[in-house]
This record gives sequence, structure tokens and C-alpha cells, in this order.
Amino acid sequence: MKTNFIKAIACMVTLLVMAACSANKYAITNHTNAFSKGADISWLPQMEATGFKFRNAQGIEEDFFKILKDKGINTIRLRTWVNPSADKASGHCSKEETVAMALRAKKWGMRIMIDFHYSDTWADPGKQKKPKAWEGHDFSTLLNDVYTYTFGVMTALQKAGINPEWVQVGNETPGGMIYPEGSINNWPQLAQLINKGYDAIKAVSPQSKVILHLDQGNNNERFRWWFDKATTQKAKYDVIGLSYYPYWLKGSPDYTLSINDLAKNLNDMAARYNKEVMVVEVGGESAKPQNTYDMLVAVQQKVKLVPNNKGLGVLYWEPQGANSWSHYALSAWGDDGKPTKAMDAFLVK
Repeated sequence: MKTNFIKAIACMVTLLVMAACSANKYAITNHTNAFSKGADISWLPQMEATGFKFRNAQGIEEDFFKILKDKGINTIRLRTWVNPSADKASGHCSKEETVAMALRAKKWGMRIMIDFHYSDTWADPGKQKKPKAWEGHDFSTLLNDVYTYTFGVMTALQKAGINPEWVQVGNETPGGMIYPEGSINNWPQLAQLINKGYDAIKAVSPQSKVILHLDQGNNNERFRWWFDKATTQKAKYDVIGLSYYPYWLKGSPDYTLSINDLAKNLNDMAARYNKEVMVVEVGGESAKPQNTYDMLVAVQQKVKLVPNNKGLGVLYWEPQGANSWSHYALSAWGDDGKPTKAMDAFLVK
């Protein structure tokens, strides 16, 4: 009897340990319930490799992640491309580089978002070119391509000890993704492609939240049309992601002319589709740091005011991409290697 009792206890302990290990396997990396204040920093490896030096506000050279953390950043977003080139500005972001960057973010206690472009290079409203390796594939094979690739990247991340809190299926997809098959001209196919990405993510990391992402976050008509279609076609997702760049709107109007439209759209998306919302890309002119600071404070306030705590956070796109290195006008960094005043907006409570 005593022997059987001991065996039973040992069996129970083993089962509890296995359950704990299983739960830990799927635990989201560095998850908190705090408001997400983030940055897409996918250019960082190239900037470091080409010798760009990052300095804190006092001008002292310092680890870039520490500078971000000291500015209130708690979330890192990383784009991933299928078979990218080695080009400084339009390459890199391979699976291997994404995993390496995610590991660095994890070590600094950052929450993690992965952004699948489903391309070998930039995917955005102007272009959604399918990866070269997928060209010529029939639609059935293309569906498998999406699942296999997504599953592979997610598995590589998990093996490195990372389960991203958020994962995007597609990047700025108002016209769809993986053209021509995934164009909005064929919504049933687009929804199938989205769902293959969703299913692959959940198969590896069931607790990760899947984001669908459009540009022009102030454009409610654009969002309603797209997400009504997504609903009708049963596209699967958890979070609505928005880009907000007043600079890229017609005439580059000041943010004060569109910020209330952003707020209206955030609130409408959360209520209409019963989803969480998040500004996954934002940016202002590096040459106008005070204006960008004011805009970032306003955007964070609008997201925080979304009812029922459905506003998750705000992420700056490539804040460190100083103009002298990237020739990008919307960073929040100076050519002297120091963050501009704009970054102080993330310290505001």
C-alpha cells in the first residue's frame, strides 16, 4: 500500500511538472498589462554594422536598448521578410536576424511584436509583392507557403524562448497582400491567406494576439469598408492595428487637423467589431521635434481613452533611423546620435 501511495504521489508530481512546462512553453515573452509604448527598430542591426553610434541625452555612447528603456519604451516591433537582400536600407530582416533581435529585446525586458510582410522587401499600400520563391505557385500551394513560412518563423522564435505578444499577418494591407492572389479584388482568397497565417501563429503560440493592420488610421470610411469585408469573409484576427502619419496625408497637414478623426476611428473600431485596437506605426518630422512630441502625447491619450481598456498602445516606426543614415524624414533621432525631444513623449504618464 505504501509503495502504491508513493508511486501515485510521484505520478501526480510528474503530471504537475509536465503541465507547468507545457504552460511555460506557451507563455508570452515579458508580458505585462501595462500600456504598450513601443518602437519598430528593424533597421538597428544595419545601423550598428555600418558604425552609427547611439548616445543618450547627455551625449554619452550607450547601448541603444538602454536608451529606449530610459525613454519609457517597453515594446519592440520587428518586421520579417522571406528571402531579403543584403541592402542596407531595404534588406536584412530575415528569420535569423528577427530571432536575434527578439532575443536582444527579451534580455532588456521588452514586450515583442512580429510583423510578417509576406514579401522579400517592403510591403505597404503601394506594393505587396509576393516572395520570389513563391512566384508561379497555384493558390493551393500559396496557402501552404504562407502557413509553412509563418509556422517556421514562429517555431524558430519559440525555440529561442520567445512567444511574441502580438503578431501581424500582413503590413498595411488596405489593398490586400501577396498580389495578385491576395488582392481585395478577390476577398475570399485574401481571407484564406490571412487565416493560414493566423492558424500557423496559433499552432505555435496560441496566446499570441494576431493583428490586421491598415494605414491612414484617421480614415474611418477606409477602415469600416475593409473590416466589414474581413468580417463577411470570416477573416480571423484579435487586434485592429492602425498607422497614423499626418505627414503622409494629402498636403502634410498638422496632426491637430486629424487627431480627433483618429480618436473617432479608434473608438468605432473597438465598438463596431468588439476588438482591441493599437497604433502600431506612428511618426512625425524629425526636423520638428516639439510638434512630434505634442503629436505623440496626443496619440497616446486618444488610445488610452478607448472605452473598456481596448486601446493597447502606441509604437513609433524606426525612431532611431536618423536622417543622415536612413534619409528618412520621420525619425525621432538626431544625426548626433541622440534622441530628440520627441522621444520624451513616451515618459508622459
